[in-house]
Amino acid sequence: MSAGTNAGLTWRLLKGGGRRGMLGTWLTLGAVAVSTALLLFAVTVDFAFADRADRGAWRNPVAAGSRPAVAVEASRHDYVRGREITVVDLAALPGKSPEPPPGLPRLPAPGEVWLSPALAELADRLPPAELAARYPERAGVLGDEALVHPDELIVVAGRAPDAPELTAARSSDWIVGSPPVKVASLAGEPTEDAEGYQMLALIASVLMVVPLLVFGGAAARLTVARRDQRLAALRLVGATPGQVVAMTVTEAVIVAFAGALAGAAAYGLAVPLLSRVEIDGGPWFVSDLWPSPLVMIGAVVAVPLLTGLSAVVGLRRVVVSPLGVAKRETPPGMRFVRMLALVAALAAVPVLSRGTSAGVIAVVIGLAFLSLNLAGPWVVGLIGRITAASARRPARLLAGRRLVDDPRAAWRTVSGVALTGFVAGFLGLLSPGTLVGAQDTGHLRVTAPAGQAAAVAQQSRDRLKQAGVAATVTTRKDVVVIALKDATRITGEDARRKKPDEAVTQADPAVLDRARTALTGLVPGRAPTTQADDESFGSRLLGDVATGTVVVLSVSFLVAIASAGITAASSVLDRRQTYALLRLAGTPLEVLDRARRAETLIPLAVMGGGAILVGAFCGIPFMITDPNLSGLVTLLVCVAAGFAGVVGAGALSRPLLRSVTADPAPRPD
Repeated sequence: MSAGTNAGLTWRLLKGGGRRGMLGTWLTLGAVAVSTALLLFAVTVDFAFADRADRGAWRNPVAAGSRPAVAVEASRHDYVRGREITVVDLAALPGKSPEPPPGLPRLPAPGEVWLSPALAELADRLPPAELAARYPERAGVLGDEALVHPDELIVVAGRAPDAPELTAARSSDWIVGSPPVKVASLAGEPTEDAEGYQMLALIASVLMVVPLLVFGGAAARLTVARRDQRLAALRLVGATPGQVVAMTVTEAVIVAFAGALAGAAAYGLAVPLLSRVEIDGGPWFVSDLWPSPLVMIGAVVAVPLLTGLSAVVGLRRVVVSPLGVAKRETPPGMRFVRMLALVAALAAVPVLSRGTSAGVIAVVIGLAFLSLNLAGPWVVGLIGRITAASARRPARLLAGRRLVDDPRAAWRTVSGVALTGFVAGFLGLLSPGTLVGAQDTGHLRVTAPAGQAAAVAQQSRDRLKQAGVAATVTTRKDVVVIALKDATRITGEDARRKKPDEAVTQADPAVLDRARTALTGLVPGRAPTTQADDESFGSRLLGDVATGTVVVLSVSFLVAIASAGITAASSVLDRRQTYALLRLAGTPLEVLDRARRAETLIPLAVMGGGAILVGAFCGIPFMITDPNLSGLVTLLVCVAAGFAGVVGAGALSRPLLRSVTADPAPRPD
């Protein structure tokens, strides 16, 4: 039989299944579309963080070393309205003409400043005394190539090589920035922070991709019973195993390719919305989240191939024993070795977790996912035997017998929830807490050069008086402390723990920024900061981890909900003849519906809860802080909402059950 004949026969069989047969095809297409769209998101995020790291590398100077130096570069941080401003000081060495940084047509001349678009807009909007006066010689606006994200606040300031900003002794502490460095080029390298975000993105991608691949593979086996019966009939009338495989692959690939295209289109439409999610201080450029042609083609090709492979794997019974399929014989039970694989993987976790790299964590997660997927059907079969043995009502007995009869199909219904439960348990222990307590914004602090604290304090008083900012200036060793008089003291448990001279206060943002502007350049290379400024990076990082946790759980539960809804509907279509025969035997529809719900809810509760415990066990070795209540509450809410969504998605198949049993006469197909 030629390929064209195979394709034609496959198409006729698809159409010949009738409206309900085509419904199963549409369910498969929908499953593949969801899987493809979310897979594109999970993969593209890794590339997006890499693009961000590359765009920000020029601000992290690399010492020239043995190479000829062409420029001096340093970076520091300023603040406005509680937002961080990155200030990059640049100076070309005498006789050198280095290539300008990305986003600049030329190297800024001494005294010139170039602002990012968001900072330029903010400087034009706020009163000059609060921001614009800090950067009086504006020469232009930076291009997008220089920005990590569209809302980033960046200043590139041109300096002379002997300018105080590039010669004064400075700490290399991460809060301050990078000290002056002679560089051979302005290319730089990604910062440790950027590499940390890439590692977190890789872990998040693994947590999302593995359930998606499982879901995509399961999509090919939707309505598997109907297809097995149809292909078994063809085998019995003379079709060869090769012809059966060819028809199966053709059907699966056609449907999956259409679904992959639909998923890719859906992701493209969602990119503008996804770009608004703020991570690492701001939203995304749309181009960051737009997959490259290679990634897009890879997803559109790989998903149908995976679907076709999964469909062929499911044909073993049809090819080997078509008569057994036609007679609806129960396949042999699965072996306990599946459970041993899970036990072995869990035993390996403490050994593998001795390293904390992203690759190690990814391996642990991958092993756990694989083992859960192997052990899942065996555990579902065990649950079915226990349910059937302890049943006291017909619905529970039917549910138990169905779980025993086809544990693989039942596992496909709850696998999304189980794998998502693992994600929830894993993240529940890794999610750090937030910085608690009130943060002081009523005191500015700046470190003076050794032995110059008194002189710097007097200059501070003079500048603040000239700017009309009322403040009390004191010194503590080499630190000058400016207490703004308009600040309001904060009350509360955290504030009461402070000493009287360390009262937590909050200042009016406009007054605070006027004070910052007045003190600009007071100590070259340093900006006065508040407690809130000093803790801003830590607060942002913890907030980003929380946001990433919610995103990963949202994607995982979306997969679980889609999987539960689609597989539940497919299961009804697969067993429509069984349901029809039970109705003919006098079984009430309510009993069938309760049995259908029990068939999902019982393994859902056991496998979901067990997967959460497995995820928590795998996450214990990687804990960096004690579990915090707020993080656990967030995860519990997500888990509860996800389980509710899965139950609701399964309930949508009730009308379909009523439809397939409305005419209980057995169909010839």
